Amino acid sequence: MIKQYTYKEMNMDEIFSRTEEKDEIAQVVSEIIEVVRQKGDSALREYSQRFDGAVLEDMEVNAEEIQAAFEGTDKGFLSILEEAADHIRGFHQNQKRADFVYTPREGVILGQKITPLDRIGLYVPGGTANYPSTVLMNAIPAKIAGVKEIIMVSPTKGGKMNPDVLVAAKIAGVDRIFKVGGAQAIAALAFGTETIPKVDKIVGPGNAYVAEAKKQVFGKVSIDMIAGPSEILVIADDKSDAQVIAMDMLSQAEHDTMSSAVLVTDSKTLAEAVSRSLEMQIPLLLRKEIARKSIDDNGKIILAGSIKEAIEIANQIAPEHLELCVDNPFDYLADIRHAGSIFLGRNAPEALGDYFAGTNHTLPTGGTARFASPLSVDDFIKKSSFTYYTKEALEKEAEKINVFAQREGLFAHGKSATIRTKKEGDE
Repeated sequence: MIKQYTYKEMNMDEIFSRTEEKDEIAQVVSEIIEVVRQKGDSALREYSQRFDGAVLEDMEVNAEEIQAAFEGTDKGFLSILEEAADHIRGFHQNQKRADFVYTPREGVILGQKITPLDRIGLYVPGGTANYPSTVLMNAIPAKIAGVKEIIMVSPTKGGKMNPDVLVAAKIAGVDRIFKVGGAQAIAALAFGTETIPKVDKIVGPGNAYVAEAKKQVFGKVSIDMIAGPSEILVIADDKSDAQVIAMDMLSQAEHDTMSSAVLVTDSKTLAEAVSRSLEMQIPLLLRKEIARKSIDDNGKIILAGSIKEAIEIANQIAPEHLELCVDNPFDYLADIRHAGSIFLGRNAPEALGDYFAGTNHTLPTGGTARFASPLSVDDFIKKSSFTYYTKEALEKEAEKINVFAQREGLFAHGKSATIRTKKEGDE
């Protein structure tokens, strides 16, 4: 049964407190990374057989396998994938940045140069679950940014990759695909092996071992984020349908036993109705055992004094997904400060963002939406500033630079400016 609280009874530390045993995971991952660094491809084959039951003679997916995936994929789903890809491209095209140049003072040119990353690695969970949506959400922004090469890795069961994932990779513009997963795949992307090239950045979700591996290789390569279990927070008023709200909460609860589903409402009647509806709907789910444990352990209903107060609660929690199920939701949008992705109104379930609307579903979790953002085109570029001065412009500012540098005790810094402005015969 889901737990219910009033705002005064709410303990913020409990809302998303879903601790895992990480010390053992960290040690295992550290060992895997070191073995892959030392042994390369042979370590990848050994781990793939041990963990996934896959005997990999050829780790890379070939053109024939991709073609077979297209031929074997349901044509109706193929059309849906292509349409979803178009929506994702349309949204992310608006995130493209441009270089800028300006002249703030006579003889001075300043600017910023945008450069896409050379090569990125995309991790896609596999094995028992398959996520073509993850492929689209991660590869399409990289392609729009202008990344030269996209490398995808994904675990397989018995060496066979899900055809929907392969089709999504082709649609999204992935360049090379490897049948390797787990912490060993992250290590391969970070350091390179005989077959898998080293990348500049690793993106994409994974289990606790994958997340830990990304954490450990950060610094050798860039990463998108350390993603935790899924979260949804629904703000709903007394006009909301309890069955709809309950199903929205279950859309995240069915992900994982560690997922968190929270309802914040100003209606006690709705709170009680949603609690009853959850109990009715959980037994009907295909993943009912997972949803049951998620709701019992991490689900919460919080009774607020008003919708404004509900929004303030949401800002304190900073959820991954925030649904605002009220009339005139745009009236409240400016008040929402901390959320990964916001779904406005009664007709915008979180699943829209997962698959089809076009916004990205790779989002900050665990309260990190207070300072982090969804995956975007920005994640696949770097920015370089540039500076140009004429001799006359430098002469006007060299002594000021010198004074500033001496104030910090850095004599050579100042001298590097004034030495350029000395006239012949000056000491």
